[in-house]
Amino acid sequence: MLPNNMARVPLEQIRVESLELPGWHSGSERLPAVGENVHCIEGLAEVVKVLGRTGDGGRLLELCLPERPKVPFFAASSNVLVKVDPA
Repeated sequence: MLPNNMARVPLEQIRVESLELPGWHSGSERLPAVGENVHCIEGLAEVVKVLGRTGDGGRLLELCLPERPKVPFFAASSNVLVKVDPA
């Protein structure tokens, strides 16, 4: 869980690139679908909505954590990890 005062958190700690999860890749490689689970900085979350474009060309995602289903939050698709389907 991240602290409420984000001014004290180094930027590299709020990027999921620091996570090393085998079989998971950046959301910029594959856009997650509504209802799909993704890994974000808060842990495992479900995609509620796929919204407009962000500054990096990706999409804005509305996410919901399983333990806080009534409190959605937003993340750039480039800052989440999606499960890569075996080909």
